[in-house]
Amino acid sequence: MSRVVLGVSGASGAMLARDCAAGLSRLGVEIDLVCSPMAARTFELELGPDALAHLTAKVARRHTPDDLGATIASGSHPVHGMIIAPCSMRTLAAIAHGLDDNLLTRAAGVQLKERRPLILLTREAPLTLAHLRNMTAVTEMGAIVLPPVPAFYLKPQSVGEISAQIAARAIDLLQIGPAQAQAWSG
Repeated sequence: MSRVVLGVSGASGAMLARDCAAGLSRLGVEIDLVCSPMAARTFELELGPDALAHLTAKVARRHTPDDLGATIASGSHPVHGMIIAPCSMRTLAAIAHGLDDNLLTRAAGVQLKERRPLILLTREAPLTLAHLRNMTAVTEMGAIVLPPVPAFYLKPQSVGEISAQIAARAIDLLQIGPAQAQAWSG
């Protein structure tokens, strides 16, 4: 069974984390979850008071961000990779500069040092030069920056369809099972 770390930062886009967890669960992937304090607040604001509890019910383990002794803080603990959905610019900057100051950024740093997939669903617009440079830095380190941009050519009918497609693309980038995202058919 594959294990994946799902990180959730406080940027807008809680439904992206929800949809990543649902997609990973459908594949039978064991999920280790770590949420920043602002992620919990954003979940409640965007999806309702019970949304984070529903997400937590889909995971094997939930780690607190201050638990730097958690298994996912070590490269010797085998996981297939990590998705951070959504990824705030603060979290991106910390990863880009090696600031492993909480479990979310430490687990991301572990993926990079172990050469495992790290998928960042970065959320901000417009982007500053600092954001762009941080995106370049993490890309040079081996991460994949996947801004949650809709695939308009698929003619989505709802925000939910858009989020599910973006989550599926992130999961596909981990290469842990059959393709989940709807492909362009020409």
